[in-house]
Amino acid sequence: MTIHLNSQSDLEDAVHALVKQDPRLKPIFELTGMPALRQREPGFAGLAAIVCGQQLSTASAGAIWARLTAAFDPFDHEVIRKARADRLGRLGLSAAKIKTLKNIARELAAERLNLDVLAEEDADAAHHTLTALPGIGPWTADVYLLFCLGHGDAWPSGDLAVQEAIKIGLGLKTRPTAKQMAPLAEPWRPLRGAAAHLWWSYYRVLKKREGVLASKP
Repeated sequence: MTIHLNSQSDLEDAVHALVKQDPRLKPIFELTGMPALRQREPGFAGLAAIVCGQQLSTASAGAIWARLTAAFDPFDHEVIRKARADRLGRLGLSAAKIKTLKNIARELAAERLNLDVLAEEDADAAHHTLTALPGIGPWTADVYLLFCLGHGDAWPSGDLAVQEAIKIGLGLKTRPTAKQMAPLAEPWRPLRGAAAHLWWSYYRVLKKREGVLASKP
């Protein structure tokens, strides 16, 4: 059964279960305290917002998203599917992002893609479904599953902050690659999403303490 992190209470239950499940996490939790649940809007709008923010500063992404949602109200896959590419471009979207959003909109309209169903699927299967879409990379898929759908086992293996936190927290010699992150997280199934929240909290503690860690992408 898929576990969901839809409330702070859900996350707290999951973190307590994780600490019992893997004693290595106890000192991490003692240092961080309980993480706060991070949530974003679900559905097409949530995925579109993540796509719009790829490889942009928070300020730039926010400005583009504000223009998009002001221009299309309500903002849904049908209006984006029908929108002219040149209009989307004038609002600040790159050609690649326009192509990605229009492809997602077409898949939803044709009912070949159902974003709600992904919340109930195995995390790895849901990740594969999203990354099979042109323009959707692993990080975007995992962020959507975790923050928009509350998937309790989504695992952002490519996130640099989580990688750095695990390197220090588990005493590794080098920062693990995305590929190496998969076996490292096996002990935390089916709560890898809650583990990610814990590791992000640990990273913030380390960053504040040391002031030398690379910034989170």
